[in-house]
Amino acid sequence: MAARDHILTRLQIDDALAGLPDWRYRLGGLVTVYKAPTAAAALELIAAVGRMAEENNHHPDLDWRYNRVFIRFSSHDVGSEVTPRDVEAAAAVSEAAAGGGAQAEPGLYRTVEIGIDTVDAAEISEVWRVALGYRKGRDGDLADPYGRGPGLWFQETDTPSDNRLHVDIHRSKAETAQALEKTAATGASMNSDHAPGWVVVTDAQGNRLCLCTEEGTGPEL
Repeated sequence: MAARDHILTRLQIDDALAGLPDWRYRLGGLVTVYKAPTAAAALELIAAVGRMAEENNHHPDLDWRYNRVFIRFSSHDVGSEVTPRDVEAAAAVSEAAAGGGAQAEPGLYRTVEIGIDTVDAAEISEVWRVALGYRKGRDGDLADPYGRGPGLWFQETDTPSDNRLHVDIHRSKAETAQALEKTAATGASMNSDHAPGWVVVTDAQGNRLCLCTEEGTGPEL
């Protein structure tokens, strides 16, 4: 079990990622995707990750899609934050993946959140938590305890949008350029004035989503 004083700062995480080219940081965890040569090879990688997880008593969120394996490491015992255990586990998985001929495709790992505009988050958050069966996170956000559904966060503002709900799509900065270019080509309105690294996209009917090019909570829309 990790102690809270073992939680890595963002600078420490970035330093660690310099030695983990297969991995990215995303909202409290280290994430990646591995493409194996075959579906059978993907299962072998999953088995290897499972053995390491049991040996170290540190288990990732893992999703198998034919010959691709989606993996996320986070230390849930300290509130879903990154600790040295996650860095060590990610390094071990990278070694196992390389040994099995798997290629890293971390850009495929997208994180989706739903944002709700509100003047008072406390007034409504419990309704959503109970209805979804989620747990409350570090900043009042809500998360699926099984890592299956999108996260939910409350954007407190005195001027809520007419469309109270919007979607945030998180990618690493190095992997957003193509998504931004393709989204702009659809004719959507693109606004990057709200904050550095956040692009607010508005479709023809006024619905909004945010392409989040830096990790963190979304901007005020």
